[in-house]
Amino acid sequence: MDAKKYAAEAIGTFWLTFAGCGSAVIAAGFPQVGIGLVGVSFAFGLSVVTMAYAIGHISGCHLNPAVTVGLAAGGRFPAGQILPYVIAQVVGAIVAAALLYVIASGAAGFDLAKGFASNGYGTHSPGGYSMVVCFITEVIMTMMFLFIIMGATHGKAPAGFAPLAIGLALVMIHLVSIPVTNTSVNPARSTGPALFVGGWALAQLWLFWVAPLIGGVLGGVIYRWLSDEPKGVVAGA
Repeated sequence: MDAKKYAAEAIGTFWLTFAGCGSAVIAAGFPQVGIGLVGVSFAFGLSVVTMAYAIGHISGCHLNPAVTVGLAAGGRFPAGQILPYVIAQVVGAIVAAALLYVIASGAAGFDLAKGFASNGYGTHSPGGYSMVVCFITEVIMTMMFLFIIMGATHGKAPAGFAPLAIGLALVMIHLVSIPVTNTSVNPARSTGPALFVGGWALAQLWLFWVAPLIGGVLGGVIYRWLSDEPKGVVAGA
């Protein structure tokens, strides 16, 4: 059963990275009918909603190392499962970035130097935001994401609506923070594209691991303090 959980996490994170980053790389600026920042935001949110309904009962549908660590900090996920979940998520994201590269590079004018949906700060922030501001943004956004996940999956929350609340939260996060960091709140999602861009993207990748993990822990711990019952594990069947 554990192997199936890890496979589900890899597939789910593949879908999040491929659909979310794919919308940014392929569709956001498509001539005349591009989906823009709002479309990209919804693509990330919808990828989570669809996968939550598809694999939530199998693995809990974390799709994100910061979510896995945050749930563990909140007492809702076994710490011994963190590493295999994170490995599966990173593998899924890398495979997604590889496939996206193959597809996107099939068009004339494709250029990795445009960013390939990588996250960055300073000169590589879409809006030119400083490293400190980008760090704070990623911490706060991930903290609130975990806070919402903890609440939406609480045993006393409305049954069946958790995927919608979590997906819409991710949409809101992207609507605010795409201009700041291109929005990570997910170290796996950041790692996939960064491996293909290399250079600056890899050099700045540390922030998009450290800040989301800190934010995830804060969100999990704060919600656990507010409401520690029931302590249902978010790990599928």
